[in-house]
Amino acid sequence: MMLATGLYRASHLSAGLTSVARHTPGSAAAWAVLATAAALSLLLYGTAHARGRMDRRWVWADVLVTGCALPWLALRAMGAPAVDQSGWLLLLGGSASSAAAVGLGLRGAGACVLLLLATSLALHLVVAGSRSAELLGHVNAVLSSAVMAWVFWWYLRRQGSLLDAAREQAVAAEARRVRQAERMAHHAALHDTVLATLTTIAAGRVDANAPPVRERCAREAAYLRRLIQRDEALHPAGPPAGGSADGTAPTGAALEAAVRSAECLGLKVTAQYQALPAVPRDVADALAAAVGEALNNVRGHAGTGRAYLTAVGEGRGVAVTVVDRGAGFDPRAAARGAGTGLRRSVHARMAAIGGSAEVESAPGEGTRIALRWPA
Repeated sequence: MMLATGLYRASHLSAGLTSVARHTPGSAAAWAVLATAAALSLLLYGTAHARGRMDRRWVWADVLVTGCALPWLALRAMGAPAVDQSGWLLLLGGSASSAAAVGLGLRGAGACVLLLLATSLALHLVVAGSRSAELLGHVNAVLSSAVMAWVFWWYLRRQGSLLDAAREQAVAAEARRVRQAERMAHHAALHDTVLATLTTIAAGRVDANAPPVRERCAREAAYLRRLIQRDEALHPAGPPAGGSADGTAPTGAALEAAVRSAECLGLKVTAQYQALPAVPRDVADALAAAVGEALNNVRGHAGTGRAYLTAVGEGRGVAVTVVDRGAGFDPRAAARGAGTGLRRSVHARMAAIGGSAEVESAPGEGTRIALRWPA
């Protein structure tokens, strides 16, 4: 609507430029009036373009100066022909009323239309020889410009509301689909792990007290515990209202995949999740990869078989911490090394998605890796 009313004003200014250049090229007053109208138009629509909306102050200034004051100044400086009802100067009243309808709403536009019509009627009474038919035509132009602009503005807002509602429905449907897919993935994982273990023990095919069996049971119990914690964090009072839009992924599922991968290699991970949001898929992938590398470092270099992971939602962002109580190292010495896993697989990955990674460690003090998105 800003574009439409701006083009409408531009057509009136073009008519004014043609009229002044043809009929009064030597009149400084005519050029000054045209320049004033053009300057106010640039301020009104330039500000609107910069802010994404019309500034009410500039709309009122345009109506009061361009639509009401300039015709009286032109009458005083150039005489009656300058404000003929069919002339270009009073055409600006139509574009001023349309801008008011868009920028001021119904009541403000009504007040502006009354001011513009009062100005036109007063000029008609003052200027001798002004014809009633021309007055009626101008009144019709001002009224119809305001009404059509307001109707179009209302229609576009209504269509925008309908599109927003349709988008919300699509987002909710996608969230349900994502939750269902995630639930099916967990069902498959439970079938292949916990259910298989329990079935084997129940059938008496293995010794339940054997260390490998007990270790597997502990690992799968930890997985169940994390699953319950993550679901409670993500859905504390039922399904979320907004859900995940296209192109997003559940953060908890991505991190859980990295944890399970590390546990398959013998590392015991104590993980906690709290209020994790869905994030862009590339962010979830990068976080999971960085966590996987951090856990690999614990398994391969820390000299301990246990790590602790905490993932917390921070609004739409995520903070993940991986801690171990192992041997630790000197981060400055590691940073001077070429091609270290931390630099390539953790710092670089987080930087690529607009996140950050911080490493705190000292020999004999363990290691803490903090990941944050966005940085």
